[in-house]
Amino acid sequence: ILLSPQRLGGCPLLLRAMTTNISCYKHWNRLSTPTTRYICDVFKKKGFEVRVVGGAVRDVLQDKPPSDIDMATSATPAQIVDICTTEGIKHILTGVQHGTVTLMVDEVPHEVTTLRVDTDTDGRHAEVEFTTDFQLDAARRDLTINAMSVDVDGTLYDYFDGKLHLKNRRVLFVGDPIERIAEDYLRILRYFRFFGRIAEDGADWDEPTISAIDQNKSGLEQISRERIWLEMQKIILGNHVSEILLKMNRSICSR
Repeated sequence: ILLSPQRLGGCPLLLRAMTTNISCYKHWNRLSTPTTRYICDVFKKKGFEVRVVGGAVRDVLQDKPPSDIDMATSATPAQIVDICTTEGIKHILTGVQHGTVTLMVDEVPHEVTTLRVDTDTDGRHAEVEFTTDFQLDAARRDLTINAMSVDVDGTLYDYFDGKLHLKNRRVLFVGDPIERIAEDYLRILRYFRFFGRIAEDGADWDEPTISAIDQNKSGLEQISRERIWLEMQKIILGNHVSEILLKMNRSICSR
């Protein structure tokens, strides 16, 4: 099923993305490798677009070397498999039900995921439908700084001011924070984790976000202790730990 552009999840979608070129950034070559360019060129030849998305884009904008490179495409999983078969690319159906196929290029794994939207969520898991629109895919992501994408030529697509928020060291949800959190309650802890990584001032909280967390805190009861502990480990390894734990105690643990 392919969805078309619309208003999604409380996010008034922009008419077009704010675009700029980031190929001059220090670690751009970590994204624009011969293998990623090859993948993008192969898909483009077949009429589909591929971009790098998420944390790798954020890292490059912070002049940090990206660790994991995730790619998104307008091709459906079946079309990805067809392209790989035609071009002789070894591939693994990693999570095809959610749109992810792993391409092995020069023995290096590259996860390529079909653009998607969440049609139904229960606070932890989501039912997804596929789309050809990068903006709709960006609207389903948690934070504005994680909702950017970049093509192989270095053009950054920023639908929700993620680059500006990153520059100003602001951690904000995409659209309505209440709706974003209710889609996946683990995002409460992810917010605090990224606050510790991005914020310059440990007291610079966004009060509407904290209010949304307070309204949704009971949803953390749906999250396994193991997942909570994994996030807590990352939080205590970040910055502003005492300020974050104090804010968490007041916003999450309070009755």
